[in-house]
Amino acid sequence: MGLCFSPSPDDSRTTAHFRESRVKKSFALLLLCAAPLGAQQEPKPVRDAAATITAADVERRLWIVAHDSMGGRDTPSEGLNKTAQYVADEFRRFGLKPGGENGTYFQRYAIERKKFDVAGSSLMLHSASSHTMGNFTKDAMFVFGNVPAANVEGDVVVMGMGMAPDQVDAAAIRGKVVLLVADYTKPQPQTGNRLLRALAASAAAVVRVSNRDSTQFATMQARAASNTRVSIGGGATMAPVIEVRDAFVSGSGIDLAAVRAGNGALQPVAGLRAMFSLKETVLESTTAPNTIGILEGSDPVLKNEYMIFSAHMDHIGTAGKGSGSCQAIGADSICNGADDDASGTVGVLEVAEAFSRRGVRPKRSIIFMTVSGEEKGLWGSAYWAEHPTVAIQSVVANFNVDMIGRNWEDTVVAIGRQHSNLGQVLDATAAAHPELKMVPIDDKWPQENFYGRSDHFNFARKGVPVLFFFTGVHEDYHRAGDEVQKIGFAKEARILQLLFYTSYAVAQNAERPKWNPESYEQIVEPAAKAARAGATSR
Repeated sequence: MGLCFSPSPDDSRTTAHFRESRVKKSFALLLLCAAPLGAQQEPKPVRDAAATITAADVERRLWIVAHDSMGGRDTPSEGLNKTAQYVADEFRRFGLKPGGENGTYFQRYAIERKKFDVAGSSLMLHSASSHTMGNFTKDAMFVFGNVPAANVEGDVVVMGMGMAPDQVDAAAIRGKVVLLVADYTKPQPQTGNRLLRALAASAAAVVRVSNRDSTQFATMQARAASNTRVSIGGGATMAPVIEVRDAFVSGSGIDLAAVRAGNGALQPVAGLRAMFSLKETVLESTTAPNTIGILEGSDPVLKNEYMIFSAHMDHIGTAGKGSGSCQAIGADSICNGADDDASGTVGVLEVAEAFSRRGVRPKRSIIFMTVSGEEKGLWGSAYWAEHPTVAIQSVVANFNVDMIGRNWEDTVVAIGRQHSNLGQVLDATAAAHPELKMVPIDDKWPQENFYGRSDHFNFARKGVPVLFFFTGVHEDYHRAGDEVQKIGFAKEARILQLLFYTSYAVAQNAERPKWNPESYEQIVEPAAKAARAGATSR
């Protein structure tokens, strides 16, 4: 696949004029680049398969996924489990192979609600000349991170807040306990939380040394003691982060004033070690599903590479329950999430059914995946990215579909198109299929960071080129008014046909999609660096 770039759309033009101009330019681009992806007409079985993606089918499936009986598909909930089973039954009917665990279509991840055990936890600083014991009712508070089963112990290094997160030397702090000396008499750096997380990715533990006034510390300590937290998939991977008062380290020989006045450089503290005994209680434990089906490719070599179609099948439940984010409208208290993201869930099913038709099987294999927990923080896709059911290096592209049923009739936003040459494949395909009357455009809302707010982001951080299909939010976003009857069924069907043709081109091409180097450096490298540091930290 060549790295030929097409012009970006100009939203100031009328849609009709823009479409005509875009089609002409895209055909010129195809000739210039000699790209086979969209220039050649697909075989008749492929065109026939695309035609099976219809407005009537979209509507029929939406009334199932977004029905009141699903209860808004909160994570976790019985409605979510019913949705996952419906998707699995459809995958089975299409003839897809189970892509989950233990020969099933499901990959389930643990959801645990935990509480830090204040009374059962302790900490200690010791050297040849000093020995200081502390507890979490007076001296310390738990901030975030993993609560390991075994005690944590390590040599102490000390540093100030002046270091930038990307300057953290993972090797220098590996296995160490970092005392991060904060100064709350001054405005805090905006990078403070990022620095904590960068340290926690490699250190054995991080101790933020605090000069907050006694009243503020006591208030925060009481709040921390009563907090519960949700652990996904078996727990956090970061080291424990706690905060202690200055008085706790006063006998250690560390000049806190000098550290606060310095440049943040890391300094060893000869002979000083720290030990933590940390406990927590599991208050609730359950699981939630991802549903996965695989269409095996037809090429003996390329079938070992995969594309992923993804959408989140969860929504936010009903008003007055769970996180409370569902907003009722009158007597209607169910947030059905017809657009968010029953539209995407139905999209995965429609495209999967089209690809499963006789004579269509592409060279590469395709993973069809509906994930859960997106509304809670991209839980399901994050779990799959860390526990992939195929080698992550074998995944060449992700097409993510989230909210494609509302707003404009003839445009779809393709977020992430600038980061790889998948954007050029999409443009070429749209130009080759003017009958779809669907123009892909750039992200209209970069300030909203939609690139980081749906499931594709977890694949992108692992090095997978992505396209995120999206048509924007609306007045019914996260409200009970997000109902099936407000979806543009024909419009969604045309978007899905465009996605089907685009992905078919990628699945047939001998070359893998390619990242733009600048985007890879910006998106993938930081995540890879953090993962490498975490993998070797303990």
